[in-house]
Amino acid sequence: MTAPHGFSVSRYAPERGTLAKLAARDSVVRRLDWPILLSALALSFIGALLVWSATRGRTELNQGDPYYFLFRHLLNTGIGVALMIGTIWLGHRTLRGAVPVLYGLSIVLILAVLTPLGATINGAHAWIVVGGGFSLQPSEFVKITIILVMAMLLAAKVDAGDQIHPDHRTVAKALTLAALPMGIVMLMPDLGSVMVMAVIVLGVLLASGASNRWVLGLIGAGVGGAVLVTALGMLDEYQINRFAAFANPDLDPAGVGYNTNQARIAIGSGGLLGAGLFKGSQTTGQFVPEQQTDFVFTVAGEELGFVGAGLILLLLGVVLWRACRIARETTELYGTVVAAGIIAWFAFQSFENIGMTLGIMPVAGLPLPFVSYGGSSMFAVWVAIGLLQSIRVQRPMTA
Repeated sequence: MTAPHGFSVSRYAPERGTLAKLAARDSVVRRLDWPILLSALALSFIGALLVWSATRGRTELNQGDPYYFLFRHLLNTGIGVALMIGTIWLGHRTLRGAVPVLYGLSIVLILAVLTPLGATINGAHAWIVVGGGFSLQPSEFVKITIILVMAMLLAAKVDAGDQIHPDHRTVAKALTLAALPMGIVMLMPDLGSVMVMAVIVLGVLLASGASNRWVLGLIGAGVGGAVLVTALGMLDEYQINRFAAFANPDLDPAGVGYNTNQARIAIGSGGLLGAGLFKGSQTTGQFVPEQQTDFVFTVAGEELGFVGAGLILLLLGVVLWRACRIARETTELYGTVVAAGIIAWFAFQSFENIGMTLGIMPVAGLPLPFVSYGGSSMFAVWVAIGLLQSIRVQRPMTA
């Protein structure tokens, strides 16, 4: 059969193929979870303003360029969004087959931290200095690896229809694979990251439908492990001092309790609407240490007040709410478990970070997702958003 003017129908096949590809791309864009994407972007841009306010006058940090941290935070956000797009393009199901490679790579990276390649920042020997002012914190990516490797094991037989719930042998394997990187991270020591990983493991187990005995046993093991670590003196002095200051804020207000006390003053002085961006006395006076990273929420509390700080909480709440919907609506256990691990990660880390600035949680050196300055953290949370979007995009269409 020929088309008009003597052209073969096959000449039009590439055009039809192109239209099909465009239609597929349009379908992906429409099926994205836009509330979670826009909320994450808003948090990142709010974080850029807060980081800029906290660092524009810190000449000892910004190398004389008041825009230094602002541009780098925006660059980290751009790279993170690109990683999200790449993750969506690959798909969480494709990454499922690459989990063994990713797991092995993460083990290599965290072991490298314990070699001369590792660097100590803020008391934690948890970094690899790449050069040019860039550093890498492998433990941030281990959080993703733990989620993926546990989800792969726990969901394999369930998604194949061989089991209703993961059996005890499968759960034991998953916990063993999660325990290995956690143990290495503990040696750094990076107690804050280990706390997050432990909560991730708990969230993954709960979502997988594993026996409650495993969940209760894990909680008991966590409590026992904390007692054992303290008794054996495995914590560094600065970590012990942080917990002591949390238990008694008046213990050493000019020493270990200084950070928390100054953070409370900064947040308390903000009132309802705050002093205004760049006008906070605690921030401009540089009274709060690490204000661009761990204590960035104090900038929001002082300069944007209760309204600005509440907006950050609202946006984080939207991210968690939409993630819960994604976890509930997917038809495969693998997607549910991955989403649940991310929810546990974001929820606990946000609570811990904000809680330590308010004095209701001990100082653990954890960044506020999307808001705090830091490349490794920013890249990891955007990859997590990519996984959530992939789960939503690739779920079967409902009638």
